[in-house]
Amino acid sequence: MSKIVKLGFLGCGNIGGGVWHLLDEMHDELLKRDDIDLRVEKALVLSIPLARTDVPTAILTEDAADVLENPEIDIVCEFMGGEHPAADFMQRALEHGKTVVTANKMALALNWDKLDAAARASGAGLYYEASVGGVIPVIRSLTLSLEADKIDRVMGIVNGTTNYILTRMAREGSDYADVLADAQRLGLAEPNPAADVEGFDAAYKLSILASIAFHSRVTYDKVHREGITGITAADIAAGKEMGYVLKLLAIGKRDGDTVEVRVHPTFLPGDHPLAQVDGSLNAIFIHGAYCQDMMLQGRGAGDKPTASAICGDIVYAALNDRPTRPSFANTPEPDPALTFTDDWRSRYFVRLDTPDAPGVLAKAAGVFAAEGISIDAMMQKPACNGRAQVVFVTHETSEKAAEKAVAALNGDDMRVESVIRVEK
Repeated sequence: MSKIVKLGFLGCGNIGGGVWHLLDEMHDELLKRDDIDLRVEKALVLSIPLARTDVPTAILTEDAADVLENPEIDIVCEFMGGEHPAADFMQRALEHGKTVVTANKMALALNWDKLDAAARASGAGLYYEASVGGVIPVIRSLTLSLEADKIDRVMGIVNGTTNYILTRMAREGSDYADVLADAQRLGLAEPNPAADVEGFDAAYKLSILASIAFHSRVTYDKVHREGITGITAADIAAGKEMGYVLKLLAIGKRDGDTVEVRVHPTFLPGDHPLAQVDGSLNAIFIHGAYCQDMMLQGRGAGDKPTASAICGDIVYAALNDRPTRPSFANTPEPDPALTFTDDWRSRYFVRLDTPDAPGVLAKAAGVFAAEGISIDAMMQKPACNGRAQVVFVTHETSEKAAEKAVAALNGDDMRVESVIRVEK
């Protein structure tokens, strides 16, 4: 006899609708293939008369208890977004012994310890493959396939909106504001794009990704965050001339008990695998002691890709009575044995506006040398109105040394236009 698994939805917008359609389309196939009968029992909406969904009206409810406390429901799928009330509802569902599936990176990153504790206490499962990288199976790869390896670096493009904007800027030479406005018109960027362009979305995802990769809780507040709002067409053009491609990267590294986690615009060599990932695609590059270099790539957003990842979690949960748990102590604060550094090592792209006069380059080089920073490459653009644009790319140095050099370069006769880190 087939195993009947009843589902409850929290929210039923684009993502919930995508999950509904995929489950409906695949119902008979999953019944035949895996002997599981997946049925949506109830779906919470804000207003039944105003609900925009193909889910039958008889399934819809405006009362969260019809989902969270319904003894018939085995798995609760959360599609509400945001931190609250989504996190509160997920915790209630877990406390009632219901497995939870979510793509909500914000609610998970900020409340993971509470949700995990509730899941362990009741024996329920908590699954969140779609919270990082959309359809890319990076969480299951790290949790299962790479569990026996020692991962020391994860580096990824985990926000499709910013990747789309930077790709357009590079291809067209357009300014940030113009491409953003176009992306908003096309529905590829939110009316308020701050979560994406200021790096919040990527920082939530890095908190989750680094925790799993490094087997230790990396809380959101430990993630250094910078967005792309200050990036100019001149930065991208200068980097391109020097063989670099600009991406907003989520970077996590572990060396012994020292961890660095940072989100910021980053120049990559043009032949780096991540440099080839354009448009709204996501990709995550992983390095481990035994797996060495590997990269996973796919659609990071959208109702269909996200629905695919969520339904994968639903099927996994339905087939496995023993839930998968994090391999680390999921505490509110990081393990005190870890040290989180803000003095990481990187290379730096520094673009200067300087007088077109003798001795300027020597002065700038002297400032770098005073901080023990050597120069890898230099480019000067033609002078205009007695001013010149000069770009330096340094060899690897520390963040603090770079900060001191940048502060010293800003003066009466020269001005630092931009500083962008360079990875390899």
